[in-house]
Amino acid sequence: MSAPSLYPTVWRWHFYAGLFVLPFILILSVTGSIYLFKPQIDRWEERAYLGLGTQNAVSPDQQLAAALAANPGARFNQYRLPRAPGDAAMIQLLRGDGSKREIYVSPQGMVLGSLDPDTRIAAVVSRIHGSLLIGPWGDRLVELAASWTIVMLLSGLYLWWPRPFRLAGTVWPRLGLRGRPLLKDVHRVTGFWIAGLVLVMLASGLPWAGAWGGAFKWARTELGLIKGPQDWKIGTDGGHVRHHGAMPEMATAAIVAPNGLPLSTFVAKAEAQHMAFPVLILPPRAMQKFGGPTANVWTVKSEAQNRWLARRVSYDPATGVETGRSGFADQHIVDRVVNTGVAWHEGQLFGLANQLIGVATALALIAISILGVLMWLKRRPRGALGAPPRVGDRPSRGAIAALIVLGVLLPLFGLSVVVIAVADRIVAATRRPASTSG
Repeated sequence: MSAPSLYPTVWRWHFYAGLFVLPFILILSVTGSIYLFKPQIDRWEERAYLGLGTQNAVSPDQQLAAALAANPGARFNQYRLPRAPGDAAMIQLLRGDGSKREIYVSPQGMVLGSLDPDTRIAAVVSRIHGSLLIGPWGDRLVELAASWTIVMLLSGLYLWWPRPFRLAGTVWPRLGLRGRPLLKDVHRVTGFWIAGLVLVMLASGLPWAGAWGGAFKWARTELGLIKGPQDWKIGTDGGHVRHHGAMPEMATAAIVAPNGLPLSTFVAKAEAQHMAFPVLILPPRAMQKFGGPTANVWTVKSEAQNRWLARRVSYDPATGVETGRSGFADQHIVDRVVNTGVAWHEGQLFGLANQLIGVATALALIAISILGVLMWLKRRPRGALGAPPRVGDRPSRGAIAALIVLGVLLPLFGLSVVVIAVADRIVAATRRPASTSG
């Protein structure tokens, strides 16, 4: 294939990538934009448990006793410090079937209500965003769509480069145009300005994906890059407590030994650490959001979505002596990069500005996708798909090299390209005899 034919080849890939990812872009952009505001959504869900006053407040031990009395047979798993004085404490319990329940207890020791962490708004939105509510197959579809969106953006940047170079229509749209030329200018220029943000957003989400994240975890282990537990999930599992079946044996009650110190001791220690909300106090062998159970120590940790603020301190259950301490700076450099990307992806790296940038990026991505569809509809011949025509029988060496590199970096994309190539050969072989006989 000669060099001039590369442009229509890239255009053809860009076209088909855009058609495939469009519905996923709409779903993931909307759900991702909602999830960016998880802290505000969580606070709204807990609004009835805030600002209750501190008069006649009881100890955390009494709060725990009230939560356990209201849930016979359940076991204590974690205590969350109130964000502000007068707010209810959240006490997470494990039930006999292994499910979790968040119990809200007032400063006065009254059980006010409970929430199922799996049915909270942010949790449901997260599952739609990560797996389309259809489990591992949904996770693979989302990862495949993200991979093809990366290809769509890279091919779009190649098509965007002006030949010859000019600022109008490249860096800003020519608003004097009308019809499809104007749509094309807005599509090109907007795509250029958001490409970097979208690529970072997509790349920072890959460590969560089943295939890519699993391969990354394997490489991380084999290359000796592990320094502490991985604190992000992979696919539809992610190390969470399973919500069906018997209660895990490692989960313990609040007091694990007759001579153990009470919860109140470790709540006081947690308050003295001044960690970022949410601050959790976990008894020995408690189940965690990521990874396995804690060690045989009391653990105080911040699960702030801004991973730079996350910290963990552990204490001896009998003496209360500090036995360990770690923070963001103690992680391996690879984990620090991933966790920074996770914080950015979730809109929590630098507060409201991060959230607004994320929403603007999602809306712009939706806009250029819709503009692409409108351009296609205006150009498409009646009764035909209107795809860019195939040029030549064999792709250029540059195109093959690019596909190989992308296929290695994005395994599901590479697999899908192989499937497409095989299907394309089969279709071509079935059509050839019909064309020669005619």
